[in-house]
Amino acid sequence: MQNDLLHQGDPLADAVIADLVATGRTSAVNAVLAEFRSNDQPIPDSLPPSVRDYLIATDTPPAWMDADRVARAYDFFVDDGVHVASILSFGAMVNCYAQPRPSKVLNLTHRLNQPHRRLSETSQFVLDLMAPQPFTNGGSFVPTIQKTRLIHAAVRHFVAQSPDWDVETDGVPVCQLDLLGALLIFSVQVIDGMRRIGVTVTDVEAEDYYYVWRVAGSILGIRDDVMPETLAEATRLNAELVEAAYAPSEEGIALTRGLLELYKKFIPGKAFDGVVPAMVRQVVNPEVADMLQVPRSRGWSRFVTSSARIMRFFERKEDTNRVARKVLDKAGALLLTASTRTLTSGESTTLAIPDGLRQSWSAAGVCPVAVDGK
Repeated sequence: MQNDLLHQGDPLADAVIADLVATGRTSAVNAVLAEFRSNDQPIPDSLPPSVRDYLIATDTPPAWMDADRVARAYDFFVDDGVHVASILSFGAMVNCYAQPRPSKVLNLTHRLNQPHRRLSETSQFVLDLMAPQPFTNGGSFVPTIQKTRLIHAAVRHFVAQSPDWDVETDGVPVCQLDLLGALLIFSVQVIDGMRRIGVTVTDVEAEDYYYVWRVAGSILGIRDDVMPETLAEATRLNAELVEAAYAPSEEGIALTRGLLELYKKFIPGKAFDGVVPAMVRQVVNPEVADMLQVPRSRGWSRFVTSSARIMRFFERKEDTNRVARKVLDKAGALLLTASTRTLTSGESTTLAIPDGLRQSWSAAGVCPVAVDGK
């Protein structure tokens, strides 16, 4: 199965990019799609037929989607969305860099020196997923997925033409195998990372969280037949398909170094430089941290480990202790704010928090307002 997935892209989106490149309309379509932001927004009339047909064909969630399960996942996002975003930033992105093939693709697209842009794009994707009804009218997630599929297709088209990429040996860039691996990292491994830092995630919450990602994966163009139906199956596949393929690479090490440097800019003074790599080491496997040359800091590692124990204590008390809840939520909000700020200019990114989450997080006093500057 792996070899099949390695050489398969996304035929629907790939055909659109081939048409746009052949007719020289890529820039014009980019300008129109930049204004295409919500699920219930009419498809612009000025788009070429191939793009309009693609947007119509990819606008509907899979027939097997259970709206009640998606709604339950939203409740989980309201309670723990800030922690989800934190683990995605500190753990999931690093785990992505432990995969040599995707890291090589990033190098060939000249994005090794843009960690803030990758972080911003990933964070916005996840925030859109956290909307109350991400796959129906009113949200922004479906257009986000549709545009992401076209970006992936464009990367496949141009990287495959690079003399530094051998399709026969390396497979298709951003292939089905890569997409499935990313899905497992953003779902299975995020749940594992949350538990590593002491956040309690029930089995039902974990299943619903994975389920939402499986729906998203289907709309993103991942074959339904290769996505596990249950979290247990996904956990096994993650170990066999993703973690077993981790390996060091020059590109992965460089990407990780850039991400760590980005986070270090949040921390004033040299004395606290070790806290960022210590946090990364807390949420990823030690082997991954070592192969990507994440620095060690015994003092900060002990501090972060102790903090995880404290988090677990608060989690056990949070249902009856308002102070405990505030400590947990504030810690998550601070991490989310830090992990989504563009530091090259000292200004916030233009990330948009879905209204439902904004209202809930603001009521709880944990909305990271610096994320979108409001």
